[in-house]
Order: sequence, then C-alpha cells, then structure tokens
Amino acid sequence: MSKIRVVRTVDIPDALRISRYHKIPELGPRILFFSGGSALNGLCKTLKSYTHNSIHLVTPFDSGGSSAELRRAFDMPSIGDLRSRLMALADETVLGHPEVYELFTYRFPKDADNQDLRVRLEAMAQGKSERITDVPNPMRRLIRNQLGYFLEAMPEEFDLRGASVGNLILVGGYLNNYHHLDPIIYLFSKLVNVQGTVRAIVNDDLHLAADLADGTQVIGQHRLTGKEVMPLTSPIARLYLSRERDSFVPAAAQLRKKNRKLIRDAELICYPPGSFYTSLLANLIPEGVGRTVASNDCPKVFIPNLGSDPEQIGMDFDQSVHALLDQLRADVPDDCSDEKLLNFVLVNSGNGQYPGGVSKQFLHDLGVELIDVKLISKQSAPYYDNDLLVSALLSLT
Repeated sequence: MSKIRVVRTVDIPDALRISRYHKIPELGPRILFFSGGSALNGLCKTLKSYTHNSIHLVTPFDSGGSSAELRRAFDMPSIGDLRSRLMALADETVLGHPEVYELFTYRFPKDADNQDLRVRLEAMAQGKSERITDVPNPMRRLIRNQLGYFLEAMPEEFDLRGASVGNLILVGGYLNNYHHLDPIIYLFSKLVNVQGTVRAIVNDDLHLAADLADGTQVIGQHRLTGKEVMPLTSPIARLYLSRERDSFVPAAAQLRKKNRKLIRDAELICYPPGSFYTSLLANLIPEGVGRTVASNDCPKVFIPNLGSDPEQIGMDFDQSVHALLDQLRADVPDDCSDEKLLNFVLVNSGNGQYPGGVSKQFLHDLGVELIDVKLISKQSAPYYDNDLLVSALLSLT
C-alpha cells in the first residue's frame, strides 16, 4: 500500500465543507484536542452540530476543588474534567435521555447538612429519589449500581457538600472496574449519547510538578493555575509528574495503545486555548505522545490564548510556541522536524490580544504557517467566538 500526502488550497471559512458536515455530523471529521478544564466546553457544544467524531484527550491531574476530595479519598486520577467534557458533548435532544443528563449534571447544595446528603445519596442508590425515578431501566439499574459501589467505599467523613452526582457515578464505576477509567467512561458516554470520544490521556493517579525560573519547585496542579492559591510570581521553566500531591516523588507515564491509535487516526490535531501548562502541555508529558503526533501526517494547529493566562507569566507569543514545541520535542528523535509537530498557528491579530504581538517572521523561520482570520466577534470579545473557531477548524480538515 502506498502512502501519499495531498496538499490542497483551503478557504477559511470553507462554506461548502461546513455545510456538508452540518448535514451529516455522524460522518464529520476526527479532530483531536489535547485539553482539560472547562475552556473548551462551549466550543464542544458548537462542534457536536458538525461532527460526532471529535476526540478529546483530557488531563487527569487536577488536584483542586471537588476533584481533590475524591482523589484523597480513593487514590485515583481526577475525573472532574472528564465528566465536564462528556457532558459538553452529550446529546441534549430527547434522544440523549434528558433525565439522565440532568442527573449527571446535578450538584448537591454546598450549604446542606452532610448527613442529610448521605441519606439523599442512599435514596438515589436505592432508586427512591425523585431525581432517579424518571430514568428508565436498564439505565436506572446501571446508575444505581455505580452509586452503590461509591457508597460502599465512601469514607464516613467524606464531604458530599457541592459534590457532582456525575462525578460520584464515575468514581463508583472506576472502583467497580478494577480502578480503570475506560469502562465507566464508555458506559457514561452511552447513557447520554456523547457525540465524540473522550479519554483520559493516562489512567494513572499522578500529579503535576513544575520547576520555576527562580529555582522554586511547585507540586500540585491547583498551585499552578492561580485560581485556588495566589498566582505564580515566577515563570514555569519545566513541567513533569509526581506520585504525590504535597511532596515530590518522581513519576513517569506512558501513552496507552488505545490513545496512540486515536492520535494516529486523527484528521486534524489541535492544541487549543485554555490553561497553557495544566491543560495543554500536561497532556503532552506522557512518553509516546510526541512520537505518535509526529507519525501522523495530518495538519496540526495551535490556537494561542487571548490576553493573560496566570500560568504564562512573563511569556510572549513566540515563547508560547517555543514551549509547545519543546514539550513535544522531548519525546521525539533529534532529527524530527518541527513540521511533523506543528503546521499552523491560528490567530485573529486584528481583534485579539496576544502578549508581545504576533510574529509572522518568527513562525516562518520555524516552518509554521500563520493563519490570521476573524475568530472574535463583537458578541464574544475579548474571547474567541465558538462558531468562528469551529468553522476555521472544520475548514482545515
């Protein structure tokens, strides 16, 4: 079998291509995103109208918020971002079982009595809660089963206030499936008809760690984002993994065969906006990611953040591109060219704020093409417009 690379001229937006995908999203393109957090959830709600084949490799290293409570109690990867992405891609029509969607997105009130919440959760597991009685069997039975596993393993002192019921169902399924995420993610996807593929980049219970430019070591994703603790005061120099959240224990992770195949089969690989280190670069750390990206000849596009990301302190546009390439290069042979890792940078320089400005010459020297098109509307400013961004990505497939 011969393998050839075809180059074509692209119109952005490509109205004909976009119209075709909108008519038959079941046959839409396999666009792969390395991401985490909630930054892409709005884009996903738009994207699923054009393709049901998008691929989302999500970081499981979150160590703050409600994820921290679950990770401490069950020694497991973070599942909050996975649930969030699954729900963003869920079928919100009647075909997607709205009663299940509502249950999976429900959170217990933060101001309730914890013992009362335990009683309410037990009622859900027994099928007696009004939140679950409308769910038809066999789905109701499957959900009750996962909640039962969660309750059986839940520590007596576990705080249910503010907990996402969807997260508790995922945890129960994780425990029920010998500490593997894929089976419960698959079941969760089927229950709400997720219109895409969502996977954790690795299945390991690990944490992010970073060396800062001033020599400081920071451990734990929640200490890097600038959301739960004070923002960093020194730039991140290197990102890596630790087995522990509060003390550094060196760790490594390897890309699984299933995820390797997803990357190899992608028709477009996107490095999207969001928390630059903890959502994007964190997904590129596992061994095998860079090599697998390089083995796929599809287009690879980077969409830089607009304005200020607390994780990118002191970093301009050029440095963000360098940091992305450096993380990918760490996993490839020295003779691997940059064009195997990155082909395009997508910006809207006229309406967007990019620290240090957009340097076309810098990208040209790297062999990377700048695509400067309208991505920000009056309604979305100062952020990207999801419709415009999706149109641009679809046009590149």
